[in-house]
Amino acid sequence: MTPLGGRDIIARNEFILPVVAKRKDKTMKREIFTRQTNGVMLLMLAALLCAQVRPAQAQGRAQARRPQTLPQVDRGPRAPVKADHYLPSKPGNVVWGWFPTDALPVLTVKSGETVRIDTISHQGATQAEDPVTFLAPFGVKPQEILQDARDFWASRAGRPRDQGRNGAHILTGPVAISGAAPGDTLEIQILALSPRVLWGINTVSATSGVFGADYPGTRPGDPNPAIPAAPNPPNVIRTAVQNGREVALFSDKVRVPLSLFMGTMAVAPENPQVGQPGVTAAGVQSSRPPGPYGGNMDCKALVAGTSLFLPVFQPGALFYVGDPHGLMADGEVSGNALEQSLTGVFRFVVHKGMKIDAPRVETPTHYVMMGIDRDLNRAMRMATMEVVNFLVNEKGLTPAKAFSLASLAVDFHVSEAVDDTQNVSGYIPKRIFVGD
Repeated sequence: MTPLGGRDIIARNEFILPVVAKRKDKTMKREIFTRQTNGVMLLMLAALLCAQVRPAQAQGRAQARRPQTLPQVDRGPRAPVKADHYLPSKPGNVVWGWFPTDALPVLTVKSGETVRIDTISHQGATQAEDPVTFLAPFGVKPQEILQDARDFWASRAGRPRDQGRNGAHILTGPVAISGAAPGDTLEIQILALSPRVLWGINTVSATSGVFGADYPGTRPGDPNPAIPAAPNPPNVIRTAVQNGREVALFSDKVRVPLSLFMGTMAVAPENPQVGQPGVTAAGVQSSRPPGPYGGNMDCKALVAGTSLFLPVFQPGALFYVGDPHGLMADGEVSGNALEQSLTGVFRFVVHKGMKIDAPRVETPTHYVMMGIDRDLNRAMRMATMEVVNFLVNEKGLTPAKAFSLASLAVDFHVSEAVDDTQNVSGYIPKRIFVGD
């Protein structure tokens, strides 16, 4: 039974009182008035009780309907998440700047299993000077530098390196997932993320990021900000917990809340061909640009408690992760984020026969569709098409209705714009779907 609202109670009382007023017997009038008033009070009490019970029941039903695939957010060492496997970022478990399609897996897991994976930021670990010497002038003490980073730096000489075809990122992997095959989809559930060090690096120059000479939007004679030219020292930014929140201590008067995520998560690409973004040698896919395989998407929505879906191109999928970030704003306009080494816990789930064409993300509040292309306008078009296709295939809308809804309710963000290709993400809010 639907409880009466306040307006219903008042309307019934207004109808009763005139009838009672016409009776000549004042005693009967008082008795009837008393009975009706008591009845109204009982109805009001029932309404209040229902108002308290029904939201709880509705909440319980909503929780029962909600798929239990997204984990709770980990708050770091205070609430560790257990994992079935552990993969450290020692030199034998990482690659530098590209996604091999035929590398032997450093770990093989079953669908549904979880892995704790360490990652190393390339900032402070890939320069000419050793990390201790390089970081000392910026107040970073030797004991604050990961042994993994020192070991990687020492291993550089034995790693193939071609600046024209390789990116900067240090990537842990590949992890093979048993049973994953081309045509499937790999879901990566991000269960937990925590910092490995309490500092990160952000670098800028007068010609970095969107102010670079090779940036598509640059025109001859465009002004640049008054930033000293290279050599450009790194901006080492400390992080800490203040008032229960992890923050970046940007300056004496600026505190920026951390939002940990992995800038790069990828499966081995299909068949890199010369001329494709980030491919200058056949079979060698640079880690700089994102693509259908995922990669350097720099999607800040990929925090703990979300899932990434990637199409599978190679047997076992061959998953790579790295480019860890303490925080980043959409666009990543300077060319890098707060580059900070992280540990993540991931669950891998293979969806057999589920075919998608581009990376997609699910958060507790949104479905996120991506469009990736060298042309920002093309990326926008591709992201919109992904949104329309999702609304048609997953929500049962007609193409016309889906396109209309995309214009009315879907926000499009430029996730990053500085890595050869542009990444536009369409955020579809879950709250608009009745029953979700």
